[in-house]
Amino acid sequence: MLDHVFTDAIGAIRDALETALLERQAFEERFQVDVLLGDTTWETTYSLPGEGIEPHVQVDITMMWATWAQTAYRSWYLSEAVDEPPRIAISLSFRLQQMKSRLDPDRVVTVLPQQSVDIGAAPLQRQTSRIELEFDQDQTELGWSIEVSYQGEYELPESVLADGSELDEQLSDLGGWISSMLIRLGDIGVEHLPPNQDH
Repeated sequence: MLDHVFTDAIGAIRDALETALLERQAFEERFQVDVLLGDTTWETTYSLPGEGIEPHVQVDITMMWATWAQTAYRSWYLSEAVDEPPRIAISLSFRLQQMKSRLDPDRVVTVLPQQSVDIGAAPLQRQTSRIELEFDQDQTELGWSIEVSYQGEYELPESVLADGSELDEQLSDLGGWISSMLIRLGDIGVEHLPPNQDH
């Protein structure tokens, strides 16, 4: 396994989510490197336990390690001066999906707070919400979805750069917070399409 602070952070997030008993949607996980810009991105999806491969509520998680962060990390590693400590960009997108009818977005926004728990020194901030209506090839409605996103950055303190095991402590609260947000969405009380329904 690659020994790098970014992969350590991925492992810490994964441990936090699995400690909260959330289920990973394995086919939705990706680890990508932009060959032109050099940015590294990890994407994954988790849902509440027992919902299977077509969950009614889920969270899409994206973590990005930018090229400039790698440069700062390399400078720190070589004991060179670092103007700005490296940061990991984090995005969470909570989705309530496969609904039979359009949902008033206020019902979702009112159960999701303005910010997350602290990730290191600062929380993620709630951003946009989006409503989607999916159609099949015959333009038959397949169901409604609503998505609310949170974004922010986790600034890596020097203590974490020196000892990656601190990441578990810094990121441990995120799993429980995500789990509680998924439960809140699931408790809104909407009518969903049945799983694996042919339209």
